[in-house]
Amino acid sequence: MITRFEVNETNEMIKHENLDVRTITLGISLLDCISGDLATLCENIRKKILSEAENLVPTGKEIESMYGIPIVNKRISVTPIALIGGAACRCPEDFVEIAKTLDECAKSVGVNFIGGYSALVSKAMTTADENLIRSIPKALALTDRVCSSVNVGSTKTGINMDAVRLMGQMIKEAAFETRERDSLGCAKLVVFCNAPDDNPFMAGAFHGVTEGNSVINVGVSGPGVVKHALEECRNSDFEVLCETIKRTAFKITRVGQLVAREASQKLGVPFGIVDLSLAPTPAIGDSVADILKEIGLEQPGAPGTTAALALLNDQVKKGGVMASSYVGGLSGAFIPVSEDQGMIEAVEAGALSLEKLEAMTCVCSVGLDMIAIPGSTTAETISGIIADEMALGMINQKTTAVRLIPAEGKEVGDRVEFGGLLGHAPVMAVNSFGCERFVNRRGRIPAPIHSFKN
Repeated sequence: MITRFEVNETNEMIKHENLDVRTITLGISLLDCISGDLATLCENIRKKILSEAENLVPTGKEIESMYGIPIVNKRISVTPIALIGGAACRCPEDFVEIAKTLDECAKSVGVNFIGGYSALVSKAMTTADENLIRSIPKALALTDRVCSSVNVGSTKTGINMDAVRLMGQMIKEAAFETRERDSLGCAKLVVFCNAPDDNPFMAGAFHGVTEGNSVINVGVSGPGVVKHALEECRNSDFEVLCETIKRTAFKITRVGQLVAREASQKLGVPFGIVDLSLAPTPAIGDSVADILKEIGLEQPGAPGTTAALALLNDQVKKGGVMASSYVGGLSGAFIPVSEDQGMIEAVEAGALSLEKLEAMTCVCSVGLDMIAIPGSTTAETISGIIADEMALGMINQKTTAVRLIPAEGKEVGDRVEFGGLLGHAPVMAVNSFGCERFVNRRGRIPAPIHSFKN
């Protein structure tokens, strides 16, 4: 039960500390939409999404009004489209038609984003997988709310380097196709290792094949709440610091659990998971970087940053799992540069480099997220960065991801502007030495020895 004291405490978090429910995401299976005819497939998809999601946004607004809890985004995730479109799509252009259908559906029901324009290719690519991947730049250029993800590696299968090489090319093409908007298409495209089936956060959300017909997943955030709590223990030891983070994470997760259960009941859709991820926004006071400063760093990137982030991530998860039996998704701390004003300031101060961010991704929720790099960066270099991050996920048995924006026409020191939750970002320097011969080798990097657990 939620007590009166908890309600009052939550109200204070909402009013003064930027607590919000970042997203209610409705996952929808499209497996029963499959057809060998493209027009029929698109119509099936349209009918299914409009039927399942017609009440999602009104329900979210009703819950906001009922509890006074801001729900920033209402989103949809669908079965990876490479699986759904394989029978009907003979070329990349056919997949683009599905992307347009998804975009129309998202606009019709009023959601912010729809995820699942995805392919799962950690071991190899089918013809459908490759066609979808090659369609991504055009699909993201011609739609507004479609998000795309590609899983190119896993601890059990290794890293599909053919897919990694192709994704480097596709990210470059997506940047060019949306060059008039600071290469915005790349902000809606993420490359994964060990992608989870139940992630409610974009751009990586898709409705995994292990899921049922539909499910409600909720993503909760609250960097401002954690920072405020840590202000009360600035001179305390690590035990007090950790206990404070755990207690705060518990309270935040309880809010997510409440909203998830309420949405599940009102929509008649099973409750899946609460994803407790400290996801920042460009708003002042809603920054993971500021938490790291409160822990004791002058700037993120200073010596001690990786240890501080590891501590934060672990305590957030420990507090969250005590508050809900169904914590899932990514859960932990996000470190996107463009969406975190404190991270932006650290980059501009020269404290935070791409290499330090990569080290930090060993212990955070995801990976190299929302990072702008020079538009002149080659596809091979982008593939090399992806390969590095995928290796961290594969070896450490965790989810890692890359969302890079090679901003056309921009160089180090320039800035890209996306607006809204996507924010803005300074263009960061990339190592100038090449890796072409490495990424152009064919095949797959094998799974690590510790993957053999059967």
